[in-house]
Amino acid sequence: MSEDGLGDAGRYLPSLRLDELLAELQIRIDAVRGTRGRLRGLLEAVLSVGRELDLTHVLRNIVEAAVVLVDAEYGALGVLGDDEKLSEFLAVGISDEQWSEIGPVPSGYGILGELIRHPEPLRLPDLSQHPASYGFPAHHPPMHSFLGVPIRVRDEVFGNLYLTEKRSAKEFDEEDEAVLSTLAVAAGVAIENARLYEEAMRRERWILASGEVTRSLLIGAPSAEVLELIVEKARIIAGADVGMIAERVPGEKTLRPMFAVGLYAERRTGVVLSDNDVFIRAALETAQPVVSPDIRQDVRAGHGDAQWTGLGPVVAVPFGTIGRPRGVLLLGRVTGGRAFKAADTEPLLGFAGQAALALELAERRREAEQIALLKDRDRIARDLHDLAIQRLFAAGMTLQSTQRFVEHPEAVERLTRTVDDLDDTIKIIRSTIFGLRTHSDGTQEGSGLRGRVTKAVNASVTSFGFPPALQIEGLVDTEVPDDIADDTIAVLGEALSNAARHSRARAVDVRLRCAGGELILTVTDDGHGVPDGASRSGLKNMEERAVERNGTLIVGQRAEGGGTRLVWRVPVNWTD
Repeated sequence: MSEDGLGDAGRYLPSLRLDELLAELQIRIDAVRGTRGRLRGLLEAVLSVGRELDLTHVLRNIVEAAVVLVDAEYGALGVLGDDEKLSEFLAVGISDEQWSEIGPVPSGYGILGELIRHPEPLRLPDLSQHPASYGFPAHHPPMHSFLGVPIRVRDEVFGNLYLTEKRSAKEFDEEDEAVLSTLAVAAGVAIENARLYEEAMRRERWILASGEVTRSLLIGAPSAEVLELIVEKARIIAGADVGMIAERVPGEKTLRPMFAVGLYAERRTGVVLSDNDVFIRAALETAQPVVSPDIRQDVRAGHGDAQWTGLGPVVAVPFGTIGRPRGVLLLGRVTGGRAFKAADTEPLLGFAGQAALALELAERRREAEQIALLKDRDRIARDLHDLAIQRLFAAGMTLQSTQRFVEHPEAVERLTRTVDDLDDTIKIIRSTIFGLRTHSDGTQEGSGLRGRVTKAVNASVTSFGFPPALQIEGLVDTEVPDDIADDTIAVLGEALSNAARHSRARAVDVRLRCAGGELILTVTDDGHGVPDGASRSGLKNMEERAVERNGTLIVGQRAEGGGTRLVWRVPVNWTD
């Protein structure tokens, strides 16, 4: 035993203390290294989420970075909608197959709703023990530890980060909360940048589309082509599944779809909308977009109306002059789709204004062409009367006086026959002059078959968006009986209506010819033909009218390929 009474143990005491100090130092060094590593990881995470400008990629990067930073097995980011429910939910750690078994994504109840109601960091050792917990649906993986923090963009809560099941410990700690809160701040900045970029790109797309529409208007493109361009561009840029433009029918409380693009477009083109529908009337009476998050549940909409088939979110804007709307522009997304927001709908008013401008320009162009045509007809009628008829009359008088000097019987017969032919020619020219002048003064446009046909063709312009071509040959006003004329107008109206509803044609040609003792009406278009499942009642009525008069109806593909050619032929008891 040593003199100090400690013996050999006294010599080892400093060594033990030194080992303890070294161990503690090692722990602190490891903690510093861990902190440095975590800070480096946080910095890398901030840089990674700030690198992207596509919003979807930014949100995905945020969730993936959060899972790595706090060593969580599962992570999710819920985006808040206007109704304070989750409009989007991006998850990490759960496969698509698992989600399909679990069912619909969360909408914001239970613990998720707790963070929505109280946007402050929430850390739980076992989320099932919280009073707001609703439990998990079938096939949902078990989860215990929970950490959630809100993401704010410009002092408004954009959404929440949810992390569960810490891998390296039983629960998340204060440091995890601090790291995740720091990431949420950086995420808010990245989300705002992505939204600004997205808004700028959307604005650029609207500007480019407006420029394309303006160019089409300036080069004189058909109004139907311009309207279809407007609807399709609006549908694509706004991310809609359906686009439709409908114009008011003059004198009626209905709107006729001029174009429909997207989901079930052919079916919607033939639908007639009523402005008694509160939703449609609201769009006609306001100068702002009218939005419905779910049109099938909206009390303003007629739930039996076919135009809403398969649709959920819908937006409608009027087009036309202020206080005098001509119709509406409708965009819709499928049932369950994302609701339209202000960023989607604000540019629509300007686009709808361009639709109205397209119609106005087309009408002015048609009026100018009609005036030019009427002036030309009047000139032709005047020239025929003043020049052709007078010369033919003079030639006939000369031949009649010449007959006195001709003694050969055959020559006399030929002269007589020639004089008769001249008289018939004069009658034909006078009938033509009458038809031309009738259209020129506009006072008797509907009195004869020629005028009635012209009126019917002109009335179809609003349905097609362009004027069909019209050609009339023969003495249709004088040689066609009234009852056959009535049938002709009925058949023409049905043929034009069918072409407008089903064919989506860009050109329609109408030809009426009276010659050889028969009247032939031909209507040709370059559309898609008669669709399968279309109603055949109209064709049956036209065929019955032809059969009753010993005539025929032939409907087939036009010779050029594509489109439809309808020929309605009936005898009129007239021969050359």
